[in-house]
Amino acid sequence: MLVEFHVVPVGKGESMGDEIARVLDIVERSGLPYRVNPMGTVIEGQWDEVIGVIKRCHDEVLKSAPRVISSITIDDRPSRPMDRITEKVRSIEKRLGRELEK
Repeated sequence: MLVEFHVVPVGKGESMGDEIARVLDIVERSGLPYRVNPMGTVIEGQWDEVIGVIKRCHDEVLKSAPRVISSITIDDRPSRPMDRITEKVRSIEKRLGRELEK
């Protein structure tokens, strides 16, 4: 499954860089495939492992913020093999006949 998520600390002011860095450290240490984008992170794996990583990220941000809002979008397609994190983009590039900006 692919999961896009973001974790937003509330009540900490405008800057979220420190919290985002700690979240991405957790994601990277998980060993799951992931891609960072300007508005969130996409990770790929099985349900329990992906949700476990997101919970650890949420809990980490909650350590330094009085309130945390986490949003999760799940694309679950069990009939497809892993590496959808890359293959979904390749599929669109094939249709366009060119590479997309990364």
